[in-house]
Amino acid sequence: MNRPARRPKETKLASNPRLGQYVVDALAGRVTDAHGQAVRGPEVPGWKGRGKPRRADRPWSRGWSPEQISNRLKVDFPSDESMRISHEAIYQALFIQGRGALEREMTACLRTGRALRKPRQRRRSKPQGHVTADTLIAQRPQEASDRSVVGHWEGDLIIGTGRSAVATLVERVSRMTILVHLPRTEREDLHQEPGRVRSRPSGYSADAVATALEEALSHLPLEMRKTITWDRGGQMAAHAALTAATGTKIYFADPHSPWQRPSNENTNGLLRQYFPKGTDLSRWSAQDLQAVAHTLNDRPRKILGWKNPNEVFNHHLHSLQHTRVATTP
Repeated sequence: MNRPARRPKETKLASNPRLGQYVVDALAGRVTDAHGQAVRGPEVPGWKGRGKPRRADRPWSRGWSPEQISNRLKVDFPSDESMRISHEAIYQALFIQGRGALEREMTACLRTGRALRKPRQRRRSKPQGHVTADTLIAQRPQEASDRSVVGHWEGDLIIGTGRSAVATLVERVSRMTILVHLPRTEREDLHQEPGRVRSRPSGYSADAVATALEEALSHLPLEMRKTITWDRGGQMAAHAALTAATGTKIYFADPHSPWQRPSNENTNGLLRQYFPKGTDLSRWSAQDLQAVAHTLNDRPRKILGWKNPNEVFNHHLHSLQHTRVATTP
């Protein structure tokens, strides 16, 4: 026998109008203190990012998150147990409309602005098609892992504002550093006057990164550019084309494992002395980057017996050239 469906239980927000109004006001940025006086919100920043022209109008620029609301209730109403709600209950009221209490439009007040909830597991399991079984770090030659042979590199990007970036390469034996300029590309905009060209902030797209690295590696002998170990970012999605052009094999570190590229991570930290976070990296030219790289490569390193990366790298390079001459018939 089919039983009639149970009527949904009335939510706490629906049964307690005072609590519901507090949550709505806090989400929308209409924040008041315990005496009902309006609390001055933060100044809204001027959003300049392309593709986000309306961010300055978004309610979350002044509003509170469900977690902040849930915990702030205990401060504003310390002795009133009726003014209590968990942050999860607020999310449920927003995303499950059958339970009522909060209008769907209130989701615009959340930091993400999503109208549908995105499960945490789904976010973490995003497929990375460019990472294949033969490019995993476990497949990297042992000589690269134990630093016994020169010519194996670690790579990454340091990111600045306005989608600016600089690619960094660090050789694992000598700690030699190469900084790769990633200029913004020019494109013709179909929606503007013919012949007018403007800058497009896509200097670290996969194709742009592959092209820039190909140019940087082309100045090295093949024996000095055997492999590069990179993180799993999509900027290296065109690795097959890079390998075909240079002969350099690309391997990818495990997820969330920066310790598998220790030399590169350490170097990126040193580079922040010259390129602080929050700066537009496109302001520096290729010549500027070469000057910074030379400064790093000229510093004596304890791990190199107080030799500098230039000395160690050039020693191996000269040994390679000497071997070639000796074996030439």
